[in-house]
Amino acid sequence: MSNVIVIGAQWGDEGKGKIVDWLSERADVVVRFQGGHNAGHTLVIGGTEYKLSLLPSGVIRPGKLSLIGNGVVIDPEALLKEMDKLRGQGVAISPENLKIADNAPLILPLHPALDQAREAAKSGEKIGTTGRGIGPAYEDKVARRAVRVADLADADVLKKKLDDLVSHHNLLLQALGAPTFTVDGLMAHMQALAPKILPFVAPVWRVLHQAQQAGKKILFEGAQGVLLDVDHGTYPFVTASQTVAGQAAAGSGMGAAARSYVLGLCKAYTTRVGMGPFPTEETTEVGEHIGQRGREFGTVTGRKRRCGWFDAVLVRQALQISGVNGVALTKLDVLDELPELKICVGYECAGQQLDYLPASQAMQAAVKPIYETHKGWQSSTRGARSWSELPPLAIKYIKRIEELVGVQVTLLSTSPEREDTILVQDPFGG
Repeated sequence: MSNVIVIGAQWGDEGKGKIVDWLSERADVVVRFQGGHNAGHTLVIGGTEYKLSLLPSGVIRPGKLSLIGNGVVIDPEALLKEMDKLRGQGVAISPENLKIADNAPLILPLHPALDQAREAAKSGEKIGTTGRGIGPAYEDKVARRAVRVADLADADVLKKKLDDLVSHHNLLLQALGAPTFTVDGLMAHMQALAPKILPFVAPVWRVLHQAQQAGKKILFEGAQGVLLDVDHGTYPFVTASQTVAGQAAAGSGMGAAARSYVLGLCKAYTTRVGMGPFPTEETTEVGEHIGQRGREFGTVTGRKRRCGWFDAVLVRQALQISGVNGVALTKLDVLDELPELKICVGYECAGQQLDYLPASQAMQAAVKPIYETHKGWQSSTRGARSWSELPPLAIKYIKRIEELVGVQVTLLSTSPEREDTILVQDPFGG
């Protein structure tokens, strides 16, 4: 395959940053195709930790072209801060190695204000948004009133769009008791940022087409996970974008017929951030142990993640929806000390047994996991770089996961370090 699409097969936080960085050594181009700065990746390279939110993970590697596609909603101020921070860590970022889609929608200061005001006004169960304006920005895109990256180069178009946005959103902000915005204030803000953003702007779809024509290897980097997809996730406790593999084409401008290997990432257990159903959640000391050992805190928000056992039902569903060819299993070492492990193999709901998670919100909240129990290996897998270094019970656990989800584990990550990875099959076919 000349293209590889990496997606999360759970609720995000599966360790995509490290895997994408590891794969980017084999790629020529790395592309972000959805989400915004609500998603975060952490890379650990030579003991140095790099935290990314908007920038593709390939930007850390010299000689790689990084692209931010049209499916991403971009907060220009957040992007510039991220670039400055990485430059401070010695990472070279310029228009030569980073290009931003001219048709990508922008997050303006009014978007996080709307996001936070609406969440605060909810009287019932909250969605758990990060409050960064991702949802409102996608809403404006669908409503055809978004300011796009290319608009930064045209003051007349920018002002007209800001007029429409302010008149539309100030009514709701005022009703929610939140501060309102002025066209002049937003215009000044965006025009101050424009000269710093515009040098990176390009028709990314065209850059991708040229790369494909030249036989370049392209890596598509998803954010979050399939279970947060606005259509296929645990709705309404989802993100505002499509997180499935099919979005790689729409969110970048790549031809849908282009052949790609889809790699689905999942942890050896399960986590999620924020509200919503979580059938295998452990609120006992086991969940606390997993969270502490796995350092389960959000890269972007620092929020503590909810932790639980591996849910083979949900992962199988996510892999089928995205047409996954191979699985990258991460954080196996987090389970090293546990004497007993559980895997969810089905659900019980209203006297019925289910082998999938239904779309009904009420049923999602009501399902109870059916577990099978496995003996823990209780020895270290951390840093293993070959199957021969793994305890037999750890291999048995991995093989059982393969059987249950119906897809082979082709990559195994045994620590946050780049080289602590066991390769079974190279997604690029090398």
